[in-house]
Amino acid sequence: MANEKRNNFRKREPKEFDSVVVSINRVSKTVKGGRKMRFAALVVIGDHKGRIGFGMGKAAEVPDAIKKAEEAANKNVFTVNLVDGTRTVPHATKVTHGASTVFLAPAAPGTGVIAGGAVRNILELAGVADVLSKVIGSRTSVNVVYATLNALKSMRTVEEVAKLRDKKVAEIR
Repeated sequence: MANEKRNNFRKREPKEFDSVVVSINRVSKTVKGGRKMRFAALVVIGDHKGRIGFGMGKAAEVPDAIKKAEEAANKNVFTVNLVDGTRTVPHATKVTHGASTVFLAPAAPGTGVIAGGAVRNILELAGVADVLSKVIGSRTSVNVVYATLNALKSMRTVEEVAKLRDKKVAEIR
């Protein structure tokens, strides 16, 4: 009986999302007594099946900042439109946030994720298998993450565009 109770506590539910810490910045505030150091964490979460989110957290210690960022990311989850079967983005897009511009384009099956830094983390967590990307301008991770997520949010499949225009898919292509 005692063993059964102990084993029940050890069973954990599998996590719904995988998380990646994109960046940790040390920030300081100058106050009367000197500088007050804190840490800002940027975390991206995803389930590799088209759902992704990101969050930022700030705290006096790094683990606390990461935990806050993960909680914020869970509140900002959205679904990415991917092309069925190929797991690539539906069309090319270029999105700017601040001084960072992110370009995403569909790629042939087997190409892989051609991306670097924060863009690669986001696309892999979203479940995108084949894509080409380029970051133009500033490579500040916060702006790159915002631009990449806005690019993924703006993606529309052919079926969605046809429905919006009250046309058939064959008329759009």
